[in-house]
Amino acid sequence: MRKEIYILFLLLGMVACRQDIVSDDPTLKLQFSHDTVLFDTVFTTMGSSTKRVMVYNPHENALRIEQVSMQDGKYFRINLDGENNADQLRDITLRGGDSLFLFVRACIDPLDENSPVLIDDNIAFGVNGNVQKINLQAYGQNVEKIQSDSRLVVYQNLTLTNKKPYLLYDTVAVAGNLTIQAGATIYMHTGAMLHAYGNVTAQGTKDRPIVFRGDRTDMLFDSVPYRMASGQWNGIYLIHAEGTVPPVYKMDYVDILSGSIGLYVYSESTGSILPKLTLSNSRIHNHSIYGLVLQNVNAEVVNSEISNCASYCVYLAGGKHDFVHNTIAAYYGYPYTNLNIHQNIVPEDVAAVYINNLSKNMAKTNSSFYNCIITGGRKQSLMVATPLPDYYGGRFEGNYLRSDSLNNAFAKNNVYASDSDTCVFKNIYYLYKKYHYYDFHLDSLSPARGIGDSIAAISYPTDREGYTRKAKPDAGCYEYIAESESN
Repeated sequence: MRKEIYILFLLLGMVACRQDIVSDDPTLKLQFSHDTVLFDTVFTTMGSSTKRVMVYNPHENALRIEQVSMQDGKYFRINLDGENNADQLRDITLRGGDSLFLFVRACIDPLDENSPVLIDDNIAFGVNGNVQKINLQAYGQNVEKIQSDSRLVVYQNLTLTNKKPYLLYDTVAVAGNLTIQAGATIYMHTGAMLHAYGNVTAQGTKDRPIVFRGDRTDMLFDSVPYRMASGQWNGIYLIHAEGTVPPVYKMDYVDILSGSIGLYVYSESTGSILPKLTLSNSRIHNHSIYGLVLQNVNAEVVNSEISNCASYCVYLAGGKHDFVHNTIAAYYGYPYTNLNIHQNIVPEDVAAVYINNLSKNMAKTNSSFYNCIITGGRKQSLMVATPLPDYYGGRFEGNYLRSDSLNNAFAKNNVYASDSDTCVFKNIYYLYKKYHYYDFHLDSLSPARGIGDSIAAISYPTDREGYTRKAKPDAGCYEYIAESESN
């Protein structure tokens, strides 16, 4: 027994000796977990998240890293096994079978151009006369940062241009008029919100939409970008104060993505004149509470996608609302998703559209839906809180609906979903392993095809993407276009 123990310790000692013997064999090289480290858009002066690379010695004998150096060293900071000045390190002995942690962060100074600029550098490892490199790449982007020590920035009037993106770090309140140019991108930091009390004009175009989104441009997990995570910022609030002239809100080709609340429009007025919202060709997607909230507001919502919110995609209470050719799809946390971040957390009674009257002080709720899709992963995608027709006026015509709550007096020529309808859209979940995103364009076999009312579609001859609607139009904001027609 003693002999066996002696032999075991002898063998372990021999292995340890091999690990400590430094080889000068030029054929022996290091291995890296990544030979290229990629960063997405990095805002100047802000810095990026930190990425990790493993440096391995796969050989029996130790290797001496003669020098670690940066080709430029201007835009990236590295830390090697706890050493912050890693680009100045020399004579590092890495035992056989051992590894080092390398941490990389991009830190980019303001650039001469407003467009994104590719920043490229290399980390060089010298071993036995050989040089091995890890390539570093990042897109540097100048931003107009809006921030205040008081966490509140107030403007009388504000114009957001398209020259370079904006980064809203705090609550931004606009007392007067808010104007946003086509092509403007507004990044929102954690907890940031935009309040507007006057007129709002946000006129994007198909090719140059206005985008509101969170300021994380990196990956949540290896195969999941941060833009797939909701609740990254607070929301956009359009508020009409009592006693002031009702504002006018015009928003065309505006994408509002991955906040807590997408667009909240509210009037304190108890009179008959209410603010007017016109929302067209827009997308409100992936919010951790509501998508679109209209309280005591008149609105026309056209050719827009409002999708995937943990609570209601659309909440209506007070005012006249006309929805024409919209896709309202509630598949947030859909049980068949492969992404478990929000899986199975949506209550069964949360609908895609909720119609309500909160108080007698509010205007009567009159909500009409023409040629829309209202559906989702729950049994009821349309809910009306008050019994029809006591506090409700409106029409439902030419829609595809997952609901059994409508009175025939208010509904005409609609198609109602059945549990067998599995091909309404191209893709109703996010497959992170295959990198497939939600896609609310119509499937070729979609029951929403050709069911729309042709008269209601006359004023809106093209869909959200500019395709001409057929004589018998499809429901929703996307007209079905075969691949042969779209090329």
